[in-house]
Amino acid sequence: MDALSPVRLLVESELNSYRQLFEAALTHEDDYLGRVLDHVKSRRGKMMRPLLVLLVARELGPVGEATLRSAVALELLHTASLVHDDVVDQSDERRGQPSANAAYGNKVAVLVGDYLLSSALHQTALTGSTHSVELIARLGATLSEGEVRQLANIRNAVSTEEAYYDIIRSKTAALFAACGQLGAFTAGAGAEFEERARRFGELVGMCFQIRDDIFDYYEKADIGKPTGNDMAEGKLTLPAIYALSRPEAEPEAGRIAARVKEGTATRDEIAQLVDFTLRYGGIDYARSVMMRFHDEAAALLAGFRSNDVRRALGLYLDYVVGRDF
Repeated sequence: MDALSPVRLLVESELNSYRQLFEAALTHEDDYLGRVLDHVKSRRGKMMRPLLVLLVARELGPVGEATLRSAVALELLHTASLVHDDVVDQSDERRGQPSANAAYGNKVAVLVGDYLLSSALHQTALTGSTHSVELIARLGATLSEGEVRQLANIRNAVSTEEAYYDIIRSKTAALFAACGQLGAFTAGAGAEFEERARRFGELVGMCFQIRDDIFDYYEKADIGKPTGNDMAEGKLTLPAIYALSRPEAEPEAGRIAARVKEGTATRDEIAQLVDFTLRYGGIDYARSVMMRFHDEAAALLAGFRSNDVRRALGLYLDYVVGRDF
C-alpha cells in the first residue's frame, strides 16, 4: 500500500469507471496504431491528475459522466504533451521505458501525439459542455506556450525566479488547475468554489514541479532522470537560479551556468554546478518555496465541507511535496 492508497479508496469506483473510459480512448482497431497506443498506455503513472478531478467532484456529490469524460480528456491531453515533449527534448526514456519517439521514431510520435490531442477534444465534446471544451482548448494552448517560454528562456543569458515561475505555471500548474476547475464545474459548483478548486490545483501543480526539479540534483535511478539531466538540456531550475543569485556565488559557477544555457557544458561541469547548488542552499530554498505553496493550498481546504474529501485532498497535497519520485 502506497501513500495514495487511502486517497484512491474514497473514489475507488469512480477510478474504475475512469480507467475503462481511458482504456477505450487508447484502443484502436488498426494494428500499428494500436500497438503504439498500447506502448503509450503502458507508461501509466499514479493517475495524479484524474484523481484530483474526481476528488474535487466528490465534494459536491456523486461523480457523473461529464466529470469522468473530463478526467479522461485531461489525461489524454497530458499524455499528448509528454509524447511531444520527448520529441522536442530528444528523450529516449519516459518512466524507465523507451519513449514513443525512441521506439517508433519522431514522425510516428508526433502523429500519435496529435491523435491524442484530438481524442482529448472528442472526450470533452462528449460532456456536452462548450465551457469544458473551451477550458481544454485553452489549456492545450497554455501548455504549448509554457514549452515555448522554456525554450526561449534557455536562450536568455540570465535565468530569473520570475521567469521560472512563469514557465512552471504554464507547463505544469495550469494542468492541475484545470483538473480542479473541471472537477468542480462538471459537478455543478458555483463560481466561488470553482475558483477555489482551480487555485488549489494550481498550487498543487507549483509544488509538483518544484519537487520534480529538486529530484534532478540527486542520484537516484528510479525517478526516471539522472542527476543534472535538466542542465544537460540547457535548463536552470529554481535551486540553481537561487544559488547563482547569492552575492557570494563563485564566479566559476556563473561561467558554467552560461555554458549550460549555451548547451556546451560537459558532464563534469554540470556535476560541479550541481555540487555548487547543493553547497549554496539551493535545495533548501526550493523546498521552502514549495512549502509556502503547500501551506497556501492547505488553507484553501477549509472551504471544503466534506470531511472525507478534505482529508483525502490533504493527504494528496502532502504526497505531492513528500514523494520520492
